[in-house]
Amino acid sequence: MFEIPAAVLNWLYTLTDSYVVAISLAAVIVIAITTPLTLKSTRGMLEMQRLGPEMRRLQQQYRGDRQKLNEEMMKLYQEHKVNPMASCLPLFAQMPVFIVMFRILHDATYIPTGDQARIATAVLSSVGRGSQELYFLPRYLAVDSEMYQSLVTKTEMDSWGLDLSKSAAVMLGNDFGRGLIYALLVVGLGGLYLFQQRMVAARATLSPTMSETQQKVMQYLPVVFAVFQIFFLFGLVVYYIVQSILRILVQAYITRRFYRGEDSLGRQAQAASAKAREIAKAEGGGGGFLAQANANCPAVPATLHRPPRVVRPTAAIPHLVTHHVLAPRAITNAPKVHDLGAARTRGATN
Repeated sequence: MFEIPAAVLNWLYTLTDSYVVAISLAAVIVIAITTPLTLKSTRGMLEMQRLGPEMRRLQQQYRGDRQKLNEEMMKLYQEHKVNPMASCLPLFAQMPVFIVMFRILHDATYIPTGDQARIATAVLSSVGRGSQELYFLPRYLAVDSEMYQSLVTKTEMDSWGLDLSKSAAVMLGNDFGRGLIYALLVVGLGGLYLFQQRMVAARATLSPTMSETQQKVMQYLPVVFAVFQIFFLFGLVVYYIVQSILRILVQAYITRRFYRGEDSLGRQAQAASAKAREIAKAEGGGGGFLAQANANCPAVPATLHRPPRVVRPTAAIPHLVTHHVLAPRAITNAPKVHDLGAARTRGATN
């Protein structure tokens, strides 16, 4: 799973002979792959928002019949050719990419510690190199790869005067003056996150679908994430800096493509969201963030809301086994199987 992305990173390093440039190009590749998905999900989200008033009316009409509501919702999606899962796709795509990049960069600069360090020292001692300092032991990279060979005899991942194998927090502790540069770059990353969120928030100013407090929370949430970057390897910070710059360009393109003009899909979605919120208020319901989340992602099938059946003492043994998973409390209170057998024996004796 990690060997293929690591091989791509090694190929980029072979072309550029620079860790920073190789990581930056990796960010460009990821954005190039995910941008079509982002555009598709944005269109899907806006189309779902445009159906907001119709969805609210269906929820009101079939409030007591969830199965019928799901059927009517599916008909509505099919009629307008809307995929209810399209707006949720980027959420599923971002986490695997983060895990892959984190593991590759972290394990490329892996130095044995604790018990593993003692084992490595014992191995070196067996070949007469016990006094040798422990260096990087890169994982997922081929042993004969150029990036592996450039790291295997080092304890720093130097590029552009920065050690990409250390976090800003570690650098501040080791050398405050040098670590301050790392910390300032993390602050710059937070600024990029904030600017990107303000671009997104600006598109909802004409017809907001969230309260002012909720908008502030969503606006500053990425900045909180940026604070945690101070504890990540700086190679990962470089990756996110480049990625954030590219995402700003993508957001600018989205604004131009979907929100330009009063008849654009984005403006229609904003108006429909505002109308759906008015309907919700008239019904006494909410129209904030949670309501929008329910509108953007499909409803849970009605079959998942069925309550577990209570096991009766006279039930057959297979029935008890089946409902041991579905209703553990009922099983706990029901007579045990051997008790039932004993009861039948006493009854037959009597």
